[in-house]
Amino acid sequence: MAAEDCLSVHNEEKYMMPTLIVIFVIIIIVALWAISAQRRLVSMDENVNNALIQIGVQLSNRFDALTALLNLTQEYARHECEVLIDTIHSKRSVITAKSTSDDILGQEEIITEALAMIAMVTEQYPEIKASPMYIKTMNAVQIYENMVRNCCLIYNNNVTKLNRETRVFPASMIAGILGLQKRDYLNSVSKCQGDGVKGTGVKGTEFLTQSRAVSEPRRMNL
Repeated sequence: MAAEDCLSVHNEEKYMMPTLIVIFVIIIIVALWAISAQRRLVSMDENVNNALIQIGVQLSNRFDALTALLNLTQEYARHECEVLIDTIHSKRSVITAKSTSDDILGQEEIITEALAMIAMVTEQYPEIKASPMYIKTMNAVQIYENMVRNCCLIYNNNVTKLNRETRVFPASMIAGILGLQKRDYLNSVSKCQGDGVKGTGVKGTEFLTQSRAVSEPRRMNL
């Protein structure tokens, strides 16, 4: 009986070893996949954050160029330019990896308001457009505008990749563990560049007229 028991135990151990090896291999494979998925998701999330930061950098450059453009037109519409420069300084914010699409569109609305006013001033004073400095500064504003749009395209592309990955099982489990959620897309910044001054609900001509109406009494008091 003792010999039979030893033989039975030996046979069980013989059959258990392959099973344990298979289980161990499966655990290793799952662990390697989890590590790979974690790294891939983190990389995708970083790409989205970096693209958002780049949008902020280009918006900041565009604000700087726009402020320089407003300074050039102060000779013709001093009060209106001063109002917009003050608005830019008070409402301008830094776009970070934690910013939202609404934050970016809000900054674009400020730029649109300023551009609408500048367009009206240059219509009334065409000699401004002939200034080499004005031409150079306006070109810089347009270049940064295109850079913002390109950064938005890159951002949306990275968001598509991240959102697709976080929705597919079993990668969605790793995303849940990491706290990664679906990211919002950025609408085209061109939506902020219509005829109206969306930041105030006033069209460019109305904004210029209202600003001059406010400035006239001040000039009379002087």
